[in-house]
Amino acid sequence: MRDSAGESGAIPRSGQRALQQHIERFPQAGVLVVGDLILDHYIWGKVSRISPEAPVPVVHVHSESRQLGGAANVYNNILSLGGRADICGVVGADEGGRSLLTELGVRRQGRGGVVIDPDRPTTRKTRVIAHNQQVVRFDVERRAEIKPPIQRRIIRYVESRLREISCLVVSDYAKGVVTAPLMAELTRLAALRRIPIVVDPKVEHFSYYKGVTVVTPNHLEAAQAAGVNPDDDRSLNEAGEIIRQRLGCQSVLITRGEKGMSLFESDGTSWHIPTMARQVFDVTGAGDTVVGTLALALATGASMRDGAVLANHSAGIVVGMVGTATVTSQQLSEALRNA
Repeated sequence: MRDSAGESGAIPRSGQRALQQHIERFPQAGVLVVGDLILDHYIWGKVSRISPEAPVPVVHVHSESRQLGGAANVYNNILSLGGRADICGVVGADEGGRSLLTELGVRRQGRGGVVIDPDRPTTRKTRVIAHNQQVVRFDVERRAEIKPPIQRRIIRYVESRLREISCLVVSDYAKGVVTAPLMAELTRLAALRRIPIVVDPKVEHFSYYKGVTVVTPNHLEAAQAAGVNPDDDRSLNEAGEIIRQRLGCQSVLITRGEKGMSLFESDGTSWHIPTMARQVFDVTGAGDTVVGTLALALATGASMRDGAVLANHSAGIVVGMVGTATVTSQQLSEALRNA
């Protein structure tokens, strides 16, 4: 496997200029995100004692916040990077759905692709954080597949937007939106217009992703999908090629935490991209940042390798923040200059 940036991780100056040009074209790039919309709810506080009722910390709450998560966080990352984005998914007719729609509504883009389903709750992840550490997380969700009429509404919306986008993202959190029939139709529609599809996958749905452009599993997901040892570099390299051949996709980009990323391409070449993270506080939402950056890069005409390098720099920025976070084009440009 080749190292895309040499031993030091530095990018050649000629490469920096090309990457910067792609960032400058982000405002002209249009991306449609389809997938599981999640409301990320944070409860912030501090711990000074253990409960007398049970051996658990008592968190004194001082604030709460709500942010876009899941597919909505991919959408938010694209907007933060200066791109044009649209979102398509499902929320419930509940307080969580209203909060998520409010969060979407303050962004500058429309949200006509969001379907309200009164028969399911809005997916919500509540994290209790004290002293910059997550104490506990509890989820409200329904993982059953969305009904066929709602799938058809999503497909019709995607069809209506294809002329205005340059890339399609599928953000699959296995909360019911991404189904086999929906995925097959999205792949067909994108192929007709030669629009790349970037998929943030779930292991249990790997069979759905045949024919997409690129999938972006983390190293544990890749190992599980391919049936190899996740702690063995050689096995993980094998996993990338197994997944690519099994899905018939152009590329597989495996995110590997502190080991960076590995890219496997259809011509048999593979590249290792060293991590750009200086300090890791929280990996929450880092995968969404990777997918959003990669999609924007591909929408500007970047090669898969250049897109992966940009995504790697974005991930290095976002893991240095606490909570679900986004990256700006200015931050990404600065990270490139300092590489």
